[in-house]
Parts: sequence; structure tokens; C-alpha cells
Amino acid sequence: MNYDNILSQFQNGITTITINRPNKLNALNTETIQELHEAFNMADLDKSTKVIIITGSGEKAFVAGADISEFADYDVEEGQELSAEGQELLFNYIENLSTPVIAAVNGFALGGGLELAMAAHFRIASDNAKMGLPEVSLGVIPGYGGTQRLPQLVGKGRAMEMIMTAGMIDANQALNYGLVNHVTTLEELIPLCEKIARKIMRNSSVAISSAIKAINANFKDGINGFDVEIEEFGNCFGTEDFTEGTTAFLEKRKADFPGA
Repeated sequence: MNYDNILSQFQNGITTITINRPNKLNALNTETIQELHEAFNMADLDKSTKVIIITGSGEKAFVAGADISEFADYDVEEGQELSAEGQELLFNYIENLSTPVIAAVNGFALGGGLELAMAAHFRIASDNAKMGLPEVSLGVIPGYGGTQRLPQLVGKGRAMEMIMTAGMIDANQALNYGLVNHVTTLEELIPLCEKIARKIMRNSSVAISSAIKAINANFKDGINGFDVEIEEFGNCFGTEDFTEGTTAFLEKRKADFPGA
């Protein structure tokens, strides 16, 4: 499928989705959000895709923020609708995707860019990356899940400081905060993501999908994560992957998971 604002490439079980608006530092607009939704949906439905990597084009920015020119004249109702639709279409959608998503943060990840990275299942950053939620400097707050996911990842106090000061942290500070899992050079960013993706791909994709659901349940109001874990644990016993995994273990061989 052809896109105007993104690139999607499949190779060896990995779909890499690249936001390709270098003249705008890969800023998110409504068209790009829609295209990202479509690309993630297609990759998730493709059983040959075992891991998705999301990154930005060029060396300066993952995503430098939202395209402010699109909503500068919005009223209250339009602002709420912008937030609700964006969360449903992309940010919550990625978080709850059954296929693992790794954010390769290359450069600036600000505002909606950091919110996009936080929606991924985990993040790896290049050493030139800078991250922040500067929305209050524009008279607004993060609207794509930033006020919820950042405290979950770095703690309430650090999230309060980052959001209130509208400041940026560098890659090493993000690593110290637990916002990213690894920091590497820009040249090694995608290779490291692919290396970790290959480790993920050795395991049961069915079990990984269940694990994503169970882990996410812990952060949802009104849902008992332990109950979801029990249910998903039990569901695994009815899968071909469970039969293959346990049989391979007992036969002392490498499992060849059918993904079912």
C-alpha cells in the first residue's frame, strides 16, 4: 500500500514503519495518524509479521511533536474530539496490539512523538535522542495519553516535573528513568532493535499476545490484572504453541511454534 507520510517495509518477520515527513521533523498530523493506524493494522493482521518497529526518517527526529498548525484555532469540543479520536485510532490501538511494537527513538521525541513512543511496548533510543512533553508551554496539556503513560513509566514525581517544566531529557536520563530500555548509537539503533526482535521471534507469538494483554490489564481501571493473567494462562493450554513448546522442551529440542 502506498502512503504519503509514512513508509512500511517487511523483511524477515519484521515490519518497520517509518514516519516520513523530514521537512516537518516527522510531526504528526491527522493524515499521518490515519496512515499509521492503517499500517499497524495491516502488519498486525499479517501473520508473517512477528514484530513491528516504529521509527522516524532522518537523523534529527523520531517525531518532533504534533502539527500545531492543524489545531491552533480549535474550540473546546474540537479539542476533546481531537484527543479522543487520536487515542482510539493510534495510541491506545498500538498499546493493545497483539504484535509486539518497539519504538526506535532516533532524535527528538516531543509531545505527540513521545506519546507515540510510550504507546509502543518498549523503547530503544539513539544517544542523540531528546524526549519531553512541552505542551504546557503552549497553554495545553498532553492529549494523546501522555499524562497517563509517563507516570506509569517513570513515576508520578518525575512525570509531574517533566510535564510542568515542559523540559527535555536526554537519552541517558531517559534510560535512568526507565523510559527507554537501551541507548545506542544512531547507526546501531535499528540493528539493535532487530536483534531484540529476533529474540522475541524465537518464542510463541500466541503466548506473547497473551502476555501483552495481561501486562496491560494491570494499568487499566476496574480490571484485575491477576484475573486476566489467570484467564490468559489457561487459554495458552488450548493452543498448538503450548503443545509444541512443552513437547520440544521434554524432547530437548528447539521449538518450532506454529503461531496458533
